[in-house]
This record gives sequence, structure tokens and C-alpha cells, in this order.
Amino acid sequence: MLIHPVPHLCGVEDPLFARAIGALLGPPLVEGNRVTTLVNGNAFFPAMLEAIRGAERTVTLETYMMWPGRIADTFVAALGERARAGVRVHVTLDWFGSRRLSADLRARLRDAGVALAIYRPPREGLWRIDQRTHRRILVVDGRVGFTGGMGISDAWLGDAEGPGHWRDTALRVEGPVVAQLQAAFVDNWVEATGRVLHGEGYFPALAEAGDVRAQAFWSSPHEGNYNARVMYHLSIASALRTLRIANAYFVPDRLMMSALVEARKRGVEIEILVAGPTDVKLTRWASRIKWGALLEAGVRLYVYQPAVLHAKTMVVDDVWVTVGSINADSLSLRLLDEVSVNVLNRRIAAEHVALFERDKSQAIEMSLTHWRNRTLGQKLREWIGWVFASRL
Repeated sequence: MLIHPVPHLCGVEDPLFARAIGALLGPPLVEGNRVTTLVNGNAFFPAMLEAIRGAERTVTLETYMMWPGRIADTFVAALGERARAGVRVHVTLDWFGSRRLSADLRARLRDAGVALAIYRPPREGLWRIDQRTHRRILVVDGRVGFTGGMGISDAWLGDAEGPGHWRDTALRVEGPVVAQLQAAFVDNWVEATGRVLHGEGYFPALAEAGDVRAQAFWSSPHEGNYNARVMYHLSIASALRTLRIANAYFVPDRLMMSALVEARKRGVEIEILVAGPTDVKLTRWASRIKWGALLEAGVRLYVYQPAVLHAKTMVVDDVWVTVGSINADSLSLRLLDEVSVNVLNRRIAAEHVALFERDKSQAIEMSLTHWRNRTLGQKLREWIGWVFASRL
């Protein structure tokens, strides 16, 4: 596990950075991709369902969370219809994250001919109960892929209109990077089933689909693969001018705190958007205990207000973007299987900067004075949250 700081050697536009990030994370940055940003359920659910319904050969879906409700019913129906039509459909559900899903819905998938794998049920060993797959991956015909922070749940329906809605970001990708995303799915499919998926339906020859340079990578800390942590630290260490992080569960450890403070000392302008309303209050409390040192260093912190912020995005120097399932906390970086798509492209980065600014306009900025004036009750809750988070 990474325990020493990553030194600043170059910027994200330096060819050295691209070579390093490719060599260290495994899949290289590849040219010729089309990348579409999808914001909230109103955008990514229709796009995902359209892709599934148009599948001709294969569908692979891995998700941490599939909860019963209208959107789960819709996905189950679409996946089942394709399976009955002869499309090879494979679905991996995390046992813990999707434990609410009814036996009836699982039976509907299997009865339709969907190959369904439950990732790490308790019978495989309680010692691995906290080692979950948190990945969100959908690949259709090996040619179009999706990833982001979304789950298959009604919580993501809508457009983050209010506290009952979730604000999230996903990417739709076409081109050579899709094969890397498919490989991330196969990684856990092999673990869950012992079977390798290959062939033209899963890994077709992929022509260029656009002009975007991109990379899909995965992280499995329990197997010694700390790619999520390496990606974060190398990206922060390579920032020269600006760093924008939007993260649902922002609880940086000592090493990440040090990396952010060092970036500020280099003159990097850092803005961090965190959740106001949240589904995990302990994480919110644990996050706030860290804010003082960041605010003192000149980091600007914003607390998103309209809905539950669940996005996991980072933009470095208006050119390097990462979008996926990775949270900036110990759970994601030390225990969970994660996936993300990285993009080195100014046009795509500009879209995410604009999105960050829009979200920031609906947030409250935290001042150092306000943070220092927290009540005793708030400080006690933060300490409890920190104790919980530090044990992960």
C-alpha cells in the first residue's frame, strides 16, 4: 500500500505523466475515443437502457447497488428481453450493496437466461465481508461502455431536484477505451464465476470513434492492486495550476491531506465540493474534522445543498479528468474494488469545469472561522465519525 508521498515531477500535459499513469495503472491512454458526459438519472438511465435494448451480441453489467423499484424493474425487463432474444447477458451484483434486491427479481433474470453472479456472498468467507465490488460498469457488444457513480435504483431518478434525489455524473464511451472497461468487468466475473469471457462479442476490433485520449482502469486493494490510490496521488502531485474535486464521501487520510497541502504550497488553486445532504452521516462527520488543516492551507471547500451529492470526479489543470466509482476515503482506497475512466482532453475537461461551477453555485462555502466555531456537539459527532472511518 502507498505510504510515502508522490513527488511532483511534471504536469499532467507532460508526456512523462501519460507514460507513467499508463505504466502504473496498467491500461495505457488510448487515442480515438468518443466521450459523452451524462449528468443525473434523467441523462444516464435512458442512455444505458437504449444501449441495452439495442444489444446484438453481448451485455455485461456490474454494479454495487441494485435496489428494488421502478428503475430496477425496467433494467431487469430490458436485460431479460435481450437474453431471451439470444444475446449473451452477464450481470454481477455485489452481495452487500444489492442485498435489498428481491429473490423474485433475481429469479426473473435467471429465468430469462441472464447469467447472474453474486459477488462475495457470506458463504465465501466472513473474513472477506468488507471486500466489496463498488464498480459501476455497463458494456454493450464490446463497443459502447458506461461508468460513473450511479446505482440501479430510484434514488438516481430525476435531475437532482431536491433532497430526495441524488446528484451524480457518468460517462458514455466509444472507441478503443471500451475494451479496457470490458476487461474491468471480466476481472470480477472471473473471480465470481471462474469463467473468462472472450471472443468477438466481448472484445471486437474497435475503430476510432472520436478524438479523445482516454483510459479505463480498475482497483482491487485486497489483491494488492492500489490503482485508485496511485491515480489520485499521481494526479494531485502533477497539478500545476488548478485542482477541482467533487466527491460524495471525502475523508482524506494523512497521506492525501499532505498531498493537497503540498499542492497548495506549489501554488495550485484547490476547490473541493462535498456532500451536504448525505446517506452516510458518519462519513460526513468524519470529513469535517479534516477541514481545518485544508482551510488553513488555502483550500476552498464547498458544501453542496440541493440534493445528495454522489459524484466522484476530479479535474486537474483544465485538461485531466477522472470520473468513476472512486471515493476519496479509506473504504474506497483500501478495501473496495473500483473503476474509473480518465480523460486527457481540454474539451471534455471544460464540460466538467462548467459542471463543477454550476454545482458550486448551489453550495455553501465553508470558512475557517465558521469551521472553528463548531459547537461541542458537532465536534463530538466528528470525532465519532473519524474513529469509525480510521478503523476501515
